[in-house]
Amino acid sequence: MHTVHDSAGLWLLAWRRLRADRVAMAALAVVAAFLLLLAASASGLVAAGWEEEVAVHYAPPTFAAPARETQGGAGQGALAGAPQGTPPANEFDPLADDIRALRATLGKAVAEPAAVRAASLPFGADKWGHDIILKTIKGGETSIVVGLAAATLAVGLGTLFGALSGFHGGVVDDFFNWFYNVFTAIPSILMILTVAAVLQQKGVLTIVLILGLTGWTGPYRLVRAEYIKHKAREYVMAADAIGASAWRKMFGHIFPNVSHVALVQLSILAVGFIKAEVILSFLGFGVPVGVVSWGSMLNEAQNELILGKWWQLAAAASAMAVLVTAFSLFADALRDALDPKVK
Repeated sequence: MHTVHDSAGLWLLAWRRLRADRVAMAALAVVAAFLLLLAASASGLVAAGWEEEVAVHYAPPTFAAPARETQGGAGQGALAGAPQGTPPANEFDPLADDIRALRATLGKAVAEPAAVRAASLPFGADKWGHDIILKTIKGGETSIVVGLAAATLAVGLGTLFGALSGFHGGVVDDFFNWFYNVFTAIPSILMILTVAAVLQQKGVLTIVLILGLTGWTGPYRLVRAEYIKHKAREYVMAADAIGASAWRKMFGHIFPNVSHVALVQLSILAVGFIKAEVILSFLGFGVPVGVVSWGSMLNEAQNELILGKWWQLAAAASAMAVLVTAFSLFADALRDALDPKVK
């Protein structure tokens, strides 16, 4: 049928427009690099040892390889020369045995080497001595997965509700419009907190559900309008004449012609949900203890700034800014490329 040809022609034309846009292709390359890094992190090829203590706490950024340090240093030499400066032992001292045991224990502890600083820490270490670069990569894995999964859920719900509402109309349309108005009448932050309070659990899945269940309204409104417009077109009437079911007409015939709307909404919502994860972590509804994300890193960094430790904030904010900017530029270019009005 001509629907398939039209759909293929739309995507081919969109790809040609994207390929001619250098900014869009550069943004796509950045997004692809982040996704490859996410896959490498999830498989353990990269940032597998992000929880290892590779430096002293709050080690500043450095590109030089410092000399190996031990916990002793000057203190060890001081203890080694302690007998010259200590008073003679008093055999009548009741604490003499305890003092000798304590000195032996301290001497052994000082003689043991401390954790060795990494050869280079471009963004320093956090309060536990974790490499900020590896922590940022691992945090990006969590934040990107949250953004993409929540956007997929929101667009899926919005597309399903919009298709049912726009295609059937009548009572079905009235019900979904009422449902849509209820969600949009409540401020988004209150809706997010309400869903978070109902779920009452922390975790990546919880964040995905919170964002997905509250973010479907935008795709719903756009998809509903497209279905209202397309259901009266000739190819849908032809499908109805040959006895196609309502489900097949909605998703076998109409959806390929409006799928670009859902795809653009997916890319836009992914950006918004990556940023929303930061807000949820700040409010205490983010990832649980033991799981790192860009949001949890920024939440930690707000306390570190008081101490003058800026490098964790710089690393997480820079990584998120680069990805969000690239994703936004690509989403804008994709929306322009898929716009049927652009010739």
